[in-house]
Amino acid sequence: MHVVRRNGWEIPERLATPEALFLDRRGFLAGLGAAGALALSGQGARADDADPSAGLYPAARNPAYALDRDVTPEKYNLTYNNFYEFSTSKRLDASALKIRPWTVKLDGLVEKEQTVDIDTLIKAMGLEERLYRHRCVEAWSMAIPWTGFPLKKLVAFAKPLSSATYVRFETFLDKKMAPGQRSFMPWPYVEGLTMAEATNDLTFVATGAYGKPLSKQQGAPIRLATPWKYGFKSIKSIVRVSFVDKRPETFWETLGPDEYGFWANVNPAVPHPRWSQAKETFLNDGQLRPTLIYNGYGDQVASLYKGLEQEPLFM
Repeated sequence: MHVVRRNGWEIPERLATPEALFLDRRGFLAGLGAAGALALSGQGARADDADPSAGLYPAARNPAYALDRDVTPEKYNLTYNNFYEFSTSKRLDASALKIRPWTVKLDGLVEKEQTVDIDTLIKAMGLEERLYRHRCVEAWSMAIPWTGFPLKKLVAFAKPLSSATYVRFETFLDKKMAPGQRSFMPWPYVEGLTMAEATNDLTFVATGAYGKPLSKQQGAPIRLATPWKYGFKSIKSIVRVSFVDKRPETFWETLGPDEYGFWANVNPAVPHPRWSQAKETFLNDGQLRPTLIYNGYGDQVASLYKGLEQEPLFM
């Protein structure tokens, strides 16, 4: 007899609560309707077909990471996301991003600093596909089939010293290539995790999505996916991973400390200063659903925060 065991984050569809959208529905649907036109214009174009690692996709799906909802159609994912290095618009053009050659520097409190070519790294780590929820701090959500590898594999590869308690991530800095980096914002984009968060089974390094290498607007060629945290923690286009003993000063925390904290764990009970987090708009159908604590991944990550009750864990 085959017994189906649901993961802790799975909820029945009947618990979703469709209501009048708190986002402007007309404008939202108009934006989705523009997806096809943008794809035809070239803004939905994928990474270079000559990508040396392209033959590794699609990777086998890991069945341990399932969803309670349909995967978001790729056209929405390609045309509704944030990449401030290139634009504050959701329907951005990141075609100027040069993704080859690309290296990732592993430094800080490690046995030996090293710089690794992205394709060498991908082959060394191996690839799998996982279905993850993605929850933006702006209260919209997707369900994405990421391809990549657990961050804990990269941590082991880097061989950090026992004194390393945080992992600091940094994206590229090229103001000529990325017009958004000419703004006043504290570039380059920096994010951070505790070592315990970085080595949790859920923490994922994505190099692909939808069975293909990452597109440029998705953060090619390498980004994070931390599904229990708001999306801005999942830094894109990583060039440096540093192991440190002090909490990193992150991009959004530096820019708006009253609105964006270091932890950024999803919690429906703690509103953003300018909007509620109690519900989210699922891009597939434009309907509201109740936000789940830790985005539904509490069974896997809640234990990480025991003893940190005085920390502003949820924004």
